[in-house]
Formats: sequence, C-alpha cells, structure tokens
Amino acid sequence: MMNMHPQGGVAKDGVRPNAGIDVSKQHLDVCCADDERRVVNDARGWDELTAMLRSAGVDLVVVEATGGYERGLVCALQDAGLCVARVNPRQARDFAKSMGVLAKTDQVDARTLRDFADVLARHANRSQYITPMVEPMRQQLEELMTRRRQLVEMRVAEHNRLEHAGPRAARSIHSVLKLLDKQIAAVDQHIDDHMDRHFGAQKALLDSVKGVGPVTILTLTAALPELGRLDRRQIAKLVGVAPLADDSGHRQGKRRIWGGRAEVRAVVYMAAIVAMRHNPVIRAFYERLVAAGKPKKVAIVACMRKLLTILNAMLRDQAMWNAARHLRQPIGA
Repeated sequence: MMNMHPQGGVAKDGVRPNAGIDVSKQHLDVCCADDERRVVNDARGWDELTAMLRSAGVDLVVVEATGGYERGLVCALQDAGLCVARVNPRQARDFAKSMGVLAKTDQVDARTLRDFADVLARHANRSQYITPMVEPMRQQLEELMTRRRQLVEMRVAEHNRLEHAGPRAARSIHSVLKLLDKQIAAVDQHIDDHMDRHFGAQKALLDSVKGVGPVTILTLTAALPELGRLDRRQIAKLVGVAPLADDSGHRQGKRRIWGGRAEVRAVVYMAAIVAMRHNPVIRAFYERLVAAGKPKKVAIVACMRKLLTILNAMLRDQAMWNAARHLRQPIGA
C-alpha cells in the first residue's frame, strides 16, 4: 500500500517522490514532498532544481505550461534524466478545484502540481502524459520562431506609435522599422536554412498538401513532434480537435473539443479553411458534411481533424500527398 506524505507527495519509504513546479517569467516555485523552495528561472536555477530533484530520487515532475517560460526548464529536467509531464493551465486548475483547493498563489500551485504528479505517476496510462524529449534541432527551430514572433510584435508596436508621432519621432520610428524588417528577414532565412538542413523530408511531404502553407509547416514541425508517431485518435486529442463526450444517465450531451495545443490548433484551423476552398479532398468532405445537415462549425472542426489525420498518416508512411487515396475514405475517417 502506497503511503502518502502528511503534507502531500509520496513518502520516502521505498517509493520515489514526485514534484510540482509552478513557472513564471522570473522564478520557479518547486514542491517535492515537504521540501518547498523558489529559484530564479534561468540556467543557474534549473541546475539547482535538477540537482535537488535527482538527489531526492524524484519519479515524475509536473510543470504547468506558461506560454513558453517553461521550455528551458523542461529541457534541463529531461537532459538530467527526469520524467516530465507538461500540463495546460486549465487541467491544473480543474485538478485543484476537484481537490477543494480554491486559493491560488505560486506556492499553493506548486503543491497542487505535486499532488497532480502523484496521481499521474500511478495512472494506468502514465506514458501518454509524459512530455517527449525535444530534439536539439527542433528546439533550435522553436527558438528561431519565438524570436521571429518577438520581432514581429516589436514591429507592430512601432507601427502603432507612428499614428501619434511628430516628425522627429516618426523618423526615429521609421529607422527602427527598417532595422526590424532586416532582422525579420535574417531570421526568416535562418529558419528556411534550418528547415532545409534538418527537416527537409518532412517539409517536402507537408508542402505537397494544398492548404498547408509555410507557417503551418513550421508550427507542426516545431510544436508537434509527435506527428506521424501516434494514431489518429491520439494525435487529434493532443491537438484538441477530438470530440469529447458529455453524457450522463439518459442524457446525451453535445460533443465538444477541449484542451490540446492551442498554437497548433490555430494553424490547423487556418490550413483547414484554405483547404476547404482549394483541396479537393477537404472540400468534398466539407460539402458532404454540410449536405448531411451538420452545422458549419462542426463541419470545420471535422475538416481540421480530417486534415490532421491525413498529415499524420503521410508522415507515418513517409508518403507524398495522394488525393485518390483520401477521396475514397468515408465521412467518419
């Protein structure tokens, strides 16, 4: 029988403890059994945490996804040989509410994530919650994309300042805009070179599908390394386009999509919208669904799922786009 530590976490009676880490831009709050501490969210802090967790013999670390501030930490933990489960904020909050935890501070969140780790560590399907290690080349691509996004945000901010700028300020803003344009172009070139050098085969496969453009290819490559490695149901659930049941007793609720990787889902949505116009397979699929009486929003989500399923199969089989193969599939495919 597994004994729980009186303050949460697994007791040190031969069973390995688990840990939870609350992540913010500036610092990390960690809770492992009854050991709680705060470190800076940088390389030095990551080293301190990995040393602490390895010394404690930690089994599983749960980290809440916080818009990318957790990426360096996750890589450091994985490099140290620790198992990490990265959960989205809604999952973490729902777990806290189910445990009756209504307060929300960094320390409370770390304890809740530790308790979440205790549950996931014993889960029958534990492996599906473990965050896969990010290959160095994929991590570099993600860093380049993050830098591009930062530069674009800076450019938008400068453009917005032009509206109320006087002549001298406007000249300065235009100079900054030119510099930002050059920087963005340079990063774009680095991204293209990196894709061609390290992900050329995947890029060629995805690029053969009408509706799948450069942004979609980059995002799928960087943020969905599982593409081509999971079955169609798993990949749909991971992205958040799988319909989830909401039934109780004799009541059959509406199926809804929930959770998943928002960044990936956003680009799959845009790709599906384009594909509904220009890709014969997705267009025919959409038209059949609407003709069958499906609401348009439901049909769009189904097209997202269909497109993702096709891309997953293409990477799994290392096969280029073949419209004839997918046109024969039934609506539920």
